[in-house]
Amino acid sequence: MASLGLPAAMHALSILAQEDSNSGGGVGQLLVLLLIPVAMYFLLIRPQRKRQKLQASVQSSLGIGDEVITNSGIFGIITGEDGERFWLEIDDDVQIQIAKAAIQGKVKQPSEADKPTKADKSETSDDDDAEATEES
Repeated sequence: MASLGLPAAMHALSILAQEDSNSGGGVGQLLVLLLIPVAMYFLLIRPQRKRQKLQASVQSSLGIGDEVITNSGIFGIITGEDGERFWLEIDDDVQIQIAKAAIQGKVKQPSEADKPTKADKSETSDDDDAEATEES
């Protein structure tokens, strides 16, 4: 071993030095690889679970007489329930049978407070006219 001497020791030290310089980069790379699944959880999985819970609560609250919209955009009123299916009246004397899972949600009826009045409409048109003259 003594015959190897200085060149072998230098080689061993250079290998150790390379490992030390790469260890900082290795830790950074490891940290990035660990953060990717965490980010995917918060950006993809968690919001999807919230949507699923919301959809399940909407479907469980549906009943006969509710006005709903389906995933395909059909509006109708629930007239009956048959297991995992609803009867949906989409026009006078026109009913279709759809799966409960195909219901996107309830249709919100505009309340009297939400409806714009004539005074609101005239104010917005006056504001639009004033903005158009200011820009000119």
